[in-house]
Amino acid sequence: MRGRGGSGRGGSSAASDVCRGEVASRVSASLVLGLMGWIGLPLDLMTITITAITIGIAVDDTIHYIHRFHEELPKDNDYVATMKRCHGSIGKAMYYTSLTIIAGFSILALSSFNPTVYFGLLTGLAMLVALLSNLTLLPALLITVKPKLRAG
Repeated sequence: MRGRGGSGRGGSSAASDVCRGEVASRVSASLVLGLMGWIGLPLDLMTITITAITIGIAVDDTIHYIHRFHEELPKDNDYVATMKRCHGSIGKAMYYTSLTIIAGFSILALSSFNPTVYFGLLTGLAMLVALLSNLTLLPALLITVKPKLRAG
């Protein structure tokens, strides 16, 4: 019987795939928090909310990508071909929805209230990094670890 979190290389559960996928969302949150520290921007109610929003949206994209990956892999059991099919379908959807979200948050840069400007720009940056991570790092992790398919 397999323990929690999968059996290591060559097999895993869907839950551990999502946990693996969280790496991509944590990269974006960490980058924004690191940038804020580097430029001396203090944590306040507006700026700390950025990480929660980023992780929430990025994990949603991660779940969609992993679900599509699990649907596509049985067609030929080729991980690279599956990644290409996923990029051609769910990857495009993730791209366009993320661009819309980035544009929406970037509009806040036109505000005359500085905390709102920082919030909009940093959230837009975080969403861009989350998109790039979900379209590069997540597939690389899935191809490297080669998750085992669910039965059914």
